[in-house]
Amino acid sequence: MKSVRNWKQWQNLKMNDLDLATQKRLSDLTEQLRVNDPLSVTREEFLEEVKARVAEKLPARLRSLKPEYVISELQSASQRQRHQIFIHSVGTVQHVGNGIATLSGLPMVFLEELVTFPNGVQGMVLNLDRKHVDVILFGDDTGIRGGDVAVATGKRLSVPVGLSFLGRVVDPLGRPLDEKRTIVPSEFRSVERIAPGVIDRAPVDTPLFTGTKIVDALLPLGRGQRELIIGDRQVGKTTLALDAILSQKGTDVRCVYVSIGQKKTSVLRAVETLKAGGVMNQTTVMVSSPDDPPALRYLAPYAGVTLAEFLLDNGMDVLIVYDDLSKHADTYREMSLLLRRPPGREAYPGDIFYLHSRLLERACRLNEAHGGGSITALPIATTQRGNISSYIVTNLISITDGQIVLDADEFNKGNKPAIDIGRSVSRVGSAAQEPAMKSVVKALKLELSQYEEVARFARFGTEVNEATRKQIERGQRLNALLQQGPNQPVLFEDQVVQFYAITQGFMDEIKPERVSVFAHEMVSYLHIYAAQSMDAIKYERSLSEEVREDLNQALGAFLGLWDQKVKQNK
Repeated sequence: MKSVRNWKQWQNLKMNDLDLATQKRLSDLTEQLRVNDPLSVTREEFLEEVKARVAEKLPARLRSLKPEYVISELQSASQRQRHQIFIHSVGTVQHVGNGIATLSGLPMVFLEELVTFPNGVQGMVLNLDRKHVDVILFGDDTGIRGGDVAVATGKRLSVPVGLSFLGRVVDPLGRPLDEKRTIVPSEFRSVERIAPGVIDRAPVDTPLFTGTKIVDALLPLGRGQRELIIGDRQVGKTTLALDAILSQKGTDVRCVYVSIGQKKTSVLRAVETLKAGGVMNQTTVMVSSPDDPPALRYLAPYAGVTLAEFLLDNGMDVLIVYDDLSKHADTYREMSLLLRRPPGREAYPGDIFYLHSRLLERACRLNEAHGGGSITALPIATTQRGNISSYIVTNLISITDGQIVLDADEFNKGNKPAIDIGRSVSRVGSAAQEPAMKSVVKALKLELSQYEEVARFARFGTEVNEATRKQIERGQRLNALLQQGPNQPVLFEDQVVQFYAITQGFMDEIKPERVSVFAHEMVSYLHIYAAQSMDAIKYERSLSEEVREDLNQALGAFLGLWDQKVKQNK
């Protein structure tokens, strides 16, 4: 108790000492403010004090500027200044017209360098001569006149790329045409790029499903393949390519559709088809219409594959359609003639082969060390009256890994898709075909070829024996089964069971004109009563013995129901 009392007494004394010290400081501060208060200074005293402080910091003013003083000040200022020299290569417009500008000057310009004109339009150098330079314009030449000064930028053409382009309609320079929000690119890439080397590539052995029965069965495509689609005008080339895009719904394949010189109404129909099919969100549509400058039509396929390469480098699988490269070649011929390049065969320039070879070589499948992505190219070319030996078509056939030939006569007969099996080929073949499909279509192409040969003789009234007659009827059923409406891709498992049914003889008693109805109702029946087997085909991609037995039972039951239905209709 005593110690506690002493502690409290000591604490009270300490507090008293602090109070005394505080009072002393306050009294000293009050006395100091009374003697020297800064707020009590008069206006004149304050101004004099400020002038004195400024005079101390500023150097003394010279009554007369001496040359030595001026020179020394300039030398010290020049030593503090950083000097930079900018050299711009400039040229003068000599002639402009048809999307081409001819310039003099530009002594340090290089090929494919961008040049800026006074009205803001940019162009790309495509021709170098001793006394002049030819530039293709990426915009309207209105406002560009002779005598205008153009400035070289020192940069090559690059276009914006990124995932934000999926689901959009753009022009070759990446500018949106669908009146939606502004596109924010991931990066800019040069449109010219060397194709991946052989060491970086992987074999083409992964199937790319197109949804077209005759293609998936007889002309299978693989991821990384280049398959040419050729035929006359209005025979279904674009429809075949759009069906391949529609079949990628729900898959990991991104799509790029490049329209080169197509009518705007045709492009609009294609966009509406993609939206209706539910694949627009994984597709980019790149449009260069006929009224665009030739430079944009020339640039379109290269800009499209540049976007595809961005997706490829991110490990994605891409399907790109060029519609069509015949118009692209015509555009390049037009530009080359305007550039005064010497014409060759069919007035095309000498490097027309290189124009498309360097484009299509960029389609590939990379190995796992480089991401494992792929670019599958479906170029389209137009023929004249079925002539596949024309210059551009033969060039493209030699570049690509196969071709799908569409026949105008078959199209006019109503056989759609009007694919000529005899002249069509896929050089990848069954290496890129699912085991389930491969097991049911092994002899299908041979049967079709034999049917066409025999049917050709039967048309002239030649008498045939019973075996030949059955072969013709079987070929007619097979031909009817391969028919398909536009923009109606067929699921993989549906194709497998249809081909399984016809190869196993379940359609031998069906009339050819009823085959399509039979196949449609059969698939609907199997999805209900053999759902487990259909799922096994869909996910396992093969036909096991258990699945075959289940399908045989279900097909036999459906065939009995079909016979009853036919008898009732009679």
